[in-house]
Amino acid sequence: MIRRAVGVLGELLVTAGVLTLLFVVWQLHWTDLTSERAQAAAVDALQERWDATPAPTASAAAPTAPTAPTAPAAPAVPDVDQSPPTGDAFAIVYVPRFGSDYAVPVVEGIGAEELEDGIGHYPGTAMPGGVGNFAIAGHRVTYGKPFNRVAELQEGDAVVVATAERWYTYRVRRHRIVSPTAVEITAPVPDRPGEQPTEAWLTMTACHPMYSARERYIVYAQLESSQDRAAGPPASLAAVG
Repeated sequence: MIRRAVGVLGELLVTAGVLTLLFVVWQLHWTDLTSERAQAAAVDALQERWDATPAPTASAAAPTAPTAPTAPAAPAVPDVDQSPPTGDAFAIVYVPRFGSDYAVPVVEGIGAEELEDGIGHYPGTAMPGGVGNFAIAGHRVTYGKPFNRVAELQEGDAVVVATAERWYTYRVRRHRIVSPTAVEITAPVPDRPGEQPTEAWLTMTACHPMYSARERYIVYAQLESSQDRAAGPPASLAAVG
């Protein structure tokens, strides 16, 4: 009787181990495959929609101060002045450091469902190009892992955000590792709650360390320049750094 019970227990443990392994494979690989396809389709859909509605020319677009080589440009008036409905894709992020084929949609919201669809935008934070803090979140593993290589970003690297009307080039300024409760990272002036913003920032957040949610990896980037979408992609997309 005892031998039979031990045998049954052993079979149950083996079955549980197989099921756990299958779950890990699904979580780490299958979700990547399905999410990458869905995110690529979302990028294509955004680009097709934008192409169907020609962007305004320089004379019609919001003016932007000239960019000085040693100082960030004055923030442009964003073409998106309010947050879209939760789950809607409204922008595309390009990071040359991550490869020439890196293009991920930005969707409104940072819930589990939104982060399966791409990079999530923190509700209530600035929109692309706007004064304040355009704060976004992405997975480092699973569901397309758009921020898998976030720790590889270097000071001066470009993070380019495309919207229906404009391209925005941000430059990486610094990194931080914080606790999940560090809400100051999404303040209008990053790390300075209550301070009035005068510049445009981008904050990228991801879980840290890899395969853990114990901390958050943070990258801050500052707006360098913007240009009409009609003018074509910015030069910042052509090279790393």
